[in-house]
Amino acid sequence: MDDQSKTLKTKELQINIGDEMSRGRYSNSMMVSHSADEFIIDWLLNAPNGTHLLSRIIVSPAHVRRIINALKENLDNYEKRFGSISETMPVDHKFH
Repeated sequence: MDDQSKTLKTKELQINIGDEMSRGRYSNSMMVSHSADEFIIDWLLNAPNGTHLLSRIIVSPAHVRRIINALKENLDNYEKRFGSISETMPVDHKFH
C-alpha cells in the first residue's frame, strides 16, 4: 500500500467525567519540575488565603513534547483568529 492510498481514520473518544471535574478549574500559576523519566506539572491558584495546588499531572518527556506541540498549534490558531497576544511581565499574585 503506497502513501497516497493510506488514509487516517479518526476515532471518536468518549470521555466519562463527573460533575465536579466538568466545571473545570481556574489556575493563575504553575510550576514545572522534571527528572530523567518524567515531568511534573503543578497547576496552582494564588488566592488571598494562600496558594493552592489544583492539580498535579505527571507525564513522560515524549508526552510533554506532544503537549507543547498541541499548545503551540492551538495558540497559533487562536492568534490567527483573534490577533496577537502580547506578552506581559509576570504578575505578583500576592494579595494585600
